[in-house]
Amino acid sequence: MRLTVVAFATASDLIGQGPQTVELADGATLGELKATLLESHPRLEALWPRLAVAVDGELVTDLATPLRDGIEIALLPPVSGGAPDVADAPRQAAIDELTHGLIDLAAAERSVARPDCGAVLLFVGAVRNHHRGRGVALLTYSAYESMARRQIQRICRELEDASADAQRVYVTIVHRLGDVPVGEPSVVIAVASPHREAAYDASRTALERLKKEVPIWKREHYADGDVAWREEEPLAPAGG
Repeated sequence: MRLTVVAFATASDLIGQGPQTVELADGATLGELKATLLESHPRLEALWPRLAVAVDGELVTDLATPLRDGIEIALLPPVSGGAPDVADAPRQAAIDELTHGLIDLAAAERSVARPDCGAVLLFVGAVRNHHRGRGVALLTYSAYESMARRQIQRICRELEDASADAQRVYVTIVHRLGDVPVGEPSVVIAVASPHREAAYDASRTALERLKKEVPIWKREHYADGDVAWREEEPLAPAGG
């Protein structure tokens, strides 16, 4: 059988960028795929304990998991930190969760605003010009886009579904990809609710879950010309 392997951030540095085709015997397991990858890319062994592995966009931890022909395996290093099944149903949003250009703050706010909501909160995370004493010139964000979009939709939906009545919330998350200069927004979280307490709580929870559950990576470009991945938070299952 033939599998497609995609790697991100430091994993892509080790095995190469772009999809790679791996051939295994029918009925092979995730453990056998791991052995094949480590044989071809020995430097990957040191990183493997820190990797999360997704099979067709869902995290898998059991190396005995059987694989099937045509699936996509994603190697996901730690992220940057700083109905039908409801969790998987498409979210009807007025704005895309991922963008390669400037984030439209007004559109994010409009996507959650409701006549019955007296509190509309907009959190804007912008690129700062330093990290741990080093000057930062630019950040580059990359993502496993299909999974990232689905996870963002899931976070928003679960926060909305868990709320009720006077504590009802409406949530939109937008994350920018590609190069983001200092001072420009990289993430925006818009929350509307009848009352401010629920809006503040949902915004904070959305940000923490975004940093843990969504496969987005950050590469820092320093003022001295050095470049480094920021991989701090092991990718967690939804709600984990």
